[in-house]
Amino acid sequence: MKTMNTKASFFLSTFVFLTFFHLSLVSCRKIISGRVENGFTLDLIHRDSPHSPFYNPSNTQSNRLRNAFHRSFSRASFFKKSSLATPNTIQSDISPIPGEYLMKLSIGTPPVEIVAIADTGSDLTWTQCKPCENCFEQSSPLFDSKKSSTYKTAGCDTEECTSIGSSSCVKGNVCEYQMSYGDQSHTIGDLAFDKFTFPSTSGKDVAIPNVAFGCGHDNGGTFNNYTSGIIGLGGGEVSIINQLDKEINGKFSYCLISIPLDSPISNVTSHINFGSSATVSGPGVISTPLIKKDPSTFYYLNLEGVSVGNKTLKFKSSKIGPGGEEGNIIIDSGTTLTLLPNDFYSSLESTLVNSIRATRKDDPSGTFHLCYESENGTIDAPTIVTHFTNADLELSPSSTFAQIEEGLVCLTIVPADEIAIFGNLAQGNFLIGYDLVANKISFKPADCTKY
Repeated sequence: MKTMNTKASFFLSTFVFLTFFHLSLVSCRKIISGRVENGFTLDLIHRDSPHSPFYNPSNTQSNRLRNAFHRSFSRASFFKKSSLATPNTIQSDISPIPGEYLMKLSIGTPPVEIVAIADTGSDLTWTQCKPCENCFEQSSPLFDSKKSSTYKTAGCDTEECTSIGSSSCVKGNVCEYQMSYGDQSHTIGDLAFDKFTFPSTSGKDVAIPNVAFGCGHDNGGTFNNYTSGIIGLGGGEVSIINQLDKEINGKFSYCLISIPLDSPISNVTSHINFGSSATVSGPGVISTPLIKKDPSTFYYLNLEGVSVGNKTLKFKSSKIGPGGEEGNIIIDSGTTLTLLPNDFYSSLESTLVNSIRATRKDDPSGTFHLCYESENGTIDAPTIVTHFTNADLELSPSSTFAQIEEGLVCLTIVPADEIAIFGNLAQGNFLIGYDLVANKISFKPADCTKY
């Protein structure tokens, strides 16, 4: 992940698009080059899905939710440190814990497939490259730029080089990026341009030339062998979203299936849409402004309050991050839980306790704060509505109270120190569209297994 002009982090996030076509089949699929008239759609594979390289069939639903809890707090720590960072700072004090969604795409000519962690909290996309002075093991071959006829390094005076803020020119006119993490993990390499090929679910792959990315020649630390880097889907200048602006006009949308709450053998995938196919319209659509803040990487919304049944709590906190009250919560697909500042969370929890007539029970692991006994995996809980500016979003009961183990149901909204994050469980059952030109996010109730 990365703050504006400064940071990157390997763990989260966001989004990783995973399709099921091998390189041997790529040449058999039709590839569309140039402008994308009708948009395109990619698969989003949750890290706990059977299609994910992270999938562990021995993990129970309880294991998955508890692991997601800890990843959510690592994510929050990153956002907190990133949002408070000073310009040209590229250090973060957290480990790059893998994010929630995985992606496959191809780089170069001929195309070489990579698996990466897609992240709405990152801008720069990077992958490990040959020759590699120091690399972590990965399951797929390293990208070899010498074998790509469309590869070229970025010069030091290019807009992309100056925008990342963590570059140098020790090798002549080749822009070299450097990013490091608090656990001494790092990636160093050449900023470059090459053709990116996106495996559309329509069967017509989409090829975009001259996409800027990091070709990492020195990478190490706690990265794992399931992925080769990250895909940046943030709001900054070098993110994939902004680099494809002419093709997608600043629009993308997704509909997330909550894998941790579904059967572990589910083969249904989530999807992400780009361009005209990402437009969210029709009955039931509500929209709220996207708030631009520093860093520009993160997507901020303005949360005005939360309703529990017929009681509305005005959202306010003594610690809501930089930039004042406008834009007080980050919407993030790479964080599972919804995190609210401690002082506001306390009011929300006590209101829920007064409204729920079930038997309260402690979580034996101490992971979740508000839990109840349940014979069938549900409780009779009041409706929770998040009130964003101009958009009242009624959350699904199955996403706000989850069964973390047999007989125990817990609230998936948890307290955090200084950051508010609207996580992916709360986003379930909505088609969510981002429009970076109109600066708005739209929500439409949806059955995400059909999108």
